Amino acid sequence: MSSARVLVAYGTKHGATAGIAEQVGESLREDGLDVTVLPADDVGDVRGYDAVVLGGALYAGRWSPGAKRCAERHAQQLNHRPVWLFSSGPVDRSAEQHGIPPVRGVARQMDRLGAREHITFGGSLTERTPGFLARALVREGKGGDFRNPERIKTWAHHISAELATPH
Repeated sequence: MSSARVLVAYGTKHGATAGIAEQVGESLREDGLDVTVLPADDVGDVRGYDAVVLGGALYAGRWSPGAKRCAERHAQQLNHRPVWLFSSGPVDRSAEQHGIPPVRGVARQMDRLGAREHITFGGSLTERTPGFLARALVREGKGGDFRNPERIKTWAHHISAELATPH
């Protein structure tokens, strides 16, 4: 039997969410799955995939436009396969200290898509992050890379285990 084909799509502004998506994809591949990682705006069709992981960066309490567009554009097909959602955003350790519920717009997408789960990961704001506001926050000592590779891997392996269990 061939391994499940999984799409990991992401909406990002400065690349931190892309890094999370790549880590999810790598961990799913370690578990023997056939994985494609793509920017959400590059997803043309989801019908060739057995499952989808869709992530988006959070900006001012909203999911990145690319992730939102992908969810809306493919809602009908996503409804017929297992879907997991993730957000990245907090530039502190809060995502590790307690579960952060999805923002309202992401919660709506979860309902529309019948998503199995949502998780929030820490984001990243470093001197390499473009933009005046980002640089100002880093200068004030409010930056850092708060993505936790172990937490991301654990979640991805959890998805693999769910896909291996008949529903």
